Amino acid sequence: MDLAAALRAAAARAGLAGVGFASAEPFVEARQALEERKASGLHGGLGFTYADPARAADPRASVPWAESLVVAAHAYLPVSGSPGPAAPGTGRVARFATGDHYAPLRAGLAALAGVLEGAGWRTEIRCDDSRLIDRASAVRAGVGWWGKSTLVLAPGHGPWLLLGAVLTDAALPPGTPMARDCGTCDACLPACPTGALVAPGVLDARRCLAALAQSPGPIPREWRPAMGDRVYGCDDCLEACPPGRKRLLAAGVTGRGRVDLLGLLAAEDATLLQRFGHFYLPGRQPRYLRRNALVALGNSGGPGAVECAAGFLAGPDPLLRAHAAWALGRLGGPAARAALQEAGASEADPAVAEEIGLALAGDAGPPGGRGSVP
Repeated sequence: MDLAAALRAAAARAGLAGVGFASAEPFVEARQALEERKASGLHGGLGFTYADPARAADPRASVPWAESLVVAAHAYLPVSGSPGPAAPGTGRVARFATGDHYAPLRAGLAALAGVLEGAGWRTEIRCDDSRLIDRASAVRAGVGWWGKSTLVLAPGHGPWLLLGAVLTDAALPPGTPMARDCGTCDACLPACPTGALVAPGVLDARRCLAALAQSPGPIPREWRPAMGDRVYGCDDCLEACPPGRKRLLAAGVTGRGRVDLLGLLAAEDATLLQRFGHFYLPGRQPRYLRRNALVALGNSGGPGAVECAAGFLAGPDPLLRAHAAWALGRLGGPAARAALQEAGASEADPAVAEEIGLALAGDAGPPGGRGSVP
């Protein structure tokens, strides 16, 4: 068995959805796109591959000896977690994050690296890594095609994929990019709840709900109602994609990952980091997960929601006080108003005081705010 065949066999044993080979030459067009979107502000302050486009687009910038990329895809449907319909007091987690779905991908990449090393070649794994544009790698290797949602789609799996690669000094036969594309379909564009897909293949991260949930600082007020009950991630464009919808039906997936918002907000930092350690949280700070949960609580309501938000309004973290004030304004009612008035009388932080004033003035959206929760 030649090396390429051995790698394909190892990928099949590992349960990978696809594997392909590509040269380690720089991704010139992908770098240009990153730099243009960063210059225009479309990156929304995100780091990752935007932090250093030159490095991300050139595998040899970090691995000078690389000759080839062995690119792999893991399909993460069906998913584990606590799926179910929307319900007051619960928050939604995107399907890719209902568990550590990168773990099978990492295991598969390790198996591929083992085949290469066993044959005497050097390897270095890239998985969810800012030093490689994994989607460009997958397209070059023929693993999938660029979707208008900016995601990579693969036959039989649609966009429900996680991608990674093994860099190696082995010279492997390069794959051929797929001729397939999305054609005239643009179902993902209008499906975005904030219009973040501003053109086919172009994402404005400043309004992408998944990006906002991973960003530091406050969630912009204008997008909080659209967050609905989301705590982490957003699947709307994937669900609207016909191949993605077909795969959902085939997998028998009817619900979404759900978390209990009151339980999340009551948990200690260590508990949150243990349970949600696979989430990206800025600086590994659980306060950002609580921030997201307070917005979801304001949008979804439920028993104990006002009391919980009022507790955070009296807490030590100004970021969480500000989002608790917004949530109380969204929830409405005498108890919420009383908590806001009491806090407003002594609040010293200008940003929090402004949130309290806006909440009291009714500038948090319609009372209850249920309309944005599917």
